[in-house]
Amino acid sequence: MSESGADGEQKREFVVPEKLIKSPNDMELWRMSECYYDLLGFVSSMSVALQGTRSSQEVSVPPIVEKLMKVLDRLEQLAIETPPVDQPARFGNVAFKSWFQKMQSESMQLISDVLPDTLKEATKELCVYFVDCFGNPTRIDYGTGHELAFIMFLMCLFKIGAFERKDEVAVGLRLFQKYIILARKLQVTYRMEPAGSHGVWSLDDFQFVPFIWGSAQLAVNSPIEPAQFVEEKTIAKYKKELMFVSCIDYIQQVKTGHFAEHSNQLWSISAVPQWSKICTGLIKMYQKEVLSKFPVIQHVYFGSILTLKTVRPGTMLPNPRLGMIPRQQAPAPPAVPAPPKFPGGDGM
Repeated sequence: MSESGADGEQKREFVVPEKLIKSPNDMELWRMSECYYDLLGFVSSMSVALQGTRSSQEVSVPPIVEKLMKVLDRLEQLAIETPPVDQPARFGNVAFKSWFQKMQSESMQLISDVLPDTLKEATKELCVYFVDCFGNPTRIDYGTGHELAFIMFLMCLFKIGAFERKDEVAVGLRLFQKYIILARKLQVTYRMEPAGSHGVWSLDDFQFVPFIWGSAQLAVNSPIEPAQFVEEKTIAKYKKELMFVSCIDYIQQVKTGHFAEHSNQLWSISAVPQWSKICTGLIKMYQKEVLSKFPVIQHVYFGSILTLKTVRPGTMLPNPRLGMIPRQQAPAPPAVPAPPKFPGGDGM
């Protein structure tokens, strides 16, 4: 897909995806792949669509998004049924392994039940991304690579036509945010370790994309300036309305000390004057700090939907146009009256 719409290809044969990036030497294949370009196109397209939105606003939610939200509800219920166990180790509660096994055993049926009959065959391909997006059961950790698996799961649903372009806001405001809430619940419940954390110099121990799409929300009609997102009154007022502020609220809950000390990168971002610049800067940072790292990309799966095929020569990486009302939210232009007809012919 060029951005996030369905690609309208002829019927494909779905496969079980595989990891194909085996060494750092393979990273150039990744950077020149259709998947890499599609991924940045998807992140950019969603950023444009989410401008000016609020988390509590009325959104038309298609049935398949509602069904997927219920799938996440089911996984949350499994976490309630699988409480952490008493253990000497402070981090990495082994009960997560039990939760993961339950999730994995139910995932094929859960995803199959969501899909229309015409797309049931995609279950085996989609499921690999879905199972991978909640953390690693061996290390009991979670990081941006697991978040990336969920982004790819969403991309796949757009590419096969299960989601339509008009569903972008519902996917961002409802489904993606519900996933983030579940991921946070798992992190806290099972005391999961950050996977590949860069410590104080990272954007966040666990997530990245909510900051991109959260800053995009604020690129149009923002009620706050960037310098205000660290203020307690701002967090209290907007944590349920704005994805970016929700991220800051979560960090404040799980970390202690001064914000500038434990989240130096975010503290620096608060000095940038415009949210649109923050968003485009974060996309570039995502390319550099996540998508260009072999330890992350070695775990990416490729199949019939997201491929390692080389992109067409001359294809440009997408650059989101932010700061304008998105096309689907812009008011309809006034009707233009038809030009007057002149007697005696076709107007000439």
